Amino acid sequence: MQFEIERIVRTALQEDIGLGDVTTEATVAPDIVVRAELVAKEDFILAGLDVAATVFRILDPDVCFEKIFVDGQSVRKGEVLAWLKGKASILLQGERVALNLLQRMSGIASLTAQYVAAVEGTDAKIVDTRKTVPGLRALDKYSVRMGGGRNHRIGLFDGVLIKENHVAAAGGISAAIKKAQGKISHTLKIEIETRNLPEVEEALQAGADIIMLDNMTLDEMRQGVDLIAGKALVEASGGVNLERVRDIAGTGVNFISVGALTHSVVAADISMLFN
Repeated sequence: MQFEIERIVRTALQEDIGLGDVTTEATVAPDIVVRAELVAKEDFILAGLDVAATVFRILDPDVCFEKIFVDGQSVRKGEVLAWLKGKASILLQGERVALNLLQRMSGIASLTAQYVAAVEGTDAKIVDTRKTVPGLRALDKYSVRMGGGRNHRIGLFDGVLIKENHVAAAGGISAAIKKAQGKISHTLKIEIETRNLPEVEEALQAGADIIMLDNMTLDEMRQGVDLIAGKALVEASGGVNLERVRDIAGTGVNFISVGALTHSVVAADISMLFN
């Protein structure tokens, strides 16, 4: 994870600084040392503080970054998340990258926490999807965990999820599952997307380990859960929002996948202030 964080941070710094910070170079003496604080401007669940620290460490290992909170904690508007001390020029160069990553990650964690709270008391677990910003998947999925959610597969390499186009290309649900069973390792589970109850029944008969109920009505989900009867795990997907998620959980599904956790996140409001 640390290697991935450093890769992301170095890419972001190169993108932002390029050949140099012309504004800072023109206005700030290179030897000026300042103190700064990262301040919450609203309530949220924190994620990404170590990532922010990595930004300044890469720019200058002598920057002091003192954490007051840790990832996964709830913070209130006005609270100081961390103190920094270092050259003003370094802090200014790293400010935007550190905040961009910290704000996005905290936004993901906060939204995830809302979904987790909405299904509290049910057996359903909130999981993410692959609908992440390219290049930021490791951070996006980490942030989901900080909000109390769970990770679905990381990429195409670590889980079998047979979707509509796979089924069409393979010649049907049964054919797709049979082909997968003949080729994958015994350590991998086979999940398949279904759109109606006949497809659920076919997937169950073919031996799917996890059956996704995709864009179904609540009544169809209940019938699907009853039909599967514990012979496979059940995931609900499509059309999930905060207003509907508890009703979906009430159908008896095991997992609810929510693309909005990472593709429609609102960044948390955080500032870096010199003092």
